[in-house]
Amino acid sequence: MLIHFCVSDVSRANLSPRRADRLPIELTVLYSARMAGGMEKQKKPSRQQVYTLLVQIGRKDGDGLPEGATGAALMCFASGVDEAEAVRETVAILKQADTAPLDVTGYGTLAEREAQGHDIEPDERALMQRALDENAVIVAQMTPFFGDEETA
Repeated sequence: MLIHFCVSDVSRANLSPRRADRLPIELTVLYSARMAGGMEKQKKPSRQQVYTLLVQIGRKDGDGLPEGATGAALMCFASGVDEAEAVRETVAILKQADTAPLDVTGYGTLAEREAQGHDIEPDERALMQRALDENAVIVAQMTPFFGDEETA
């Protein structure tokens, strides 16, 4: 088994400050299966996928939207085992950020979007991969509304 520590992990690894000062930026430690108490278990493949979500938000004090805006649309990439989990996590994060989510529209996973013929830019793919790697919600784009938009 291979264990990888980064500098931010030093305090959590209970290494003494004197020892931590001598560590390189990244430390790789080999941890034998014998020391782990037996056979190594195979890591299960992650069921996480990244979903593209369009979230409409309303106004709320401290939301950070421009003056005069009536709300905004946020394009988000969120990881989850299914779209429902991705939506729940996104709404929870946006509420913590003092925004007022009103509506969420899901556009599916990367594979589903490609099957629908969506053109996905490399930078968008990179953000999707980051959301997957970090099990995160990433707001990729914010478009404020000023009340002068035409309704469909």
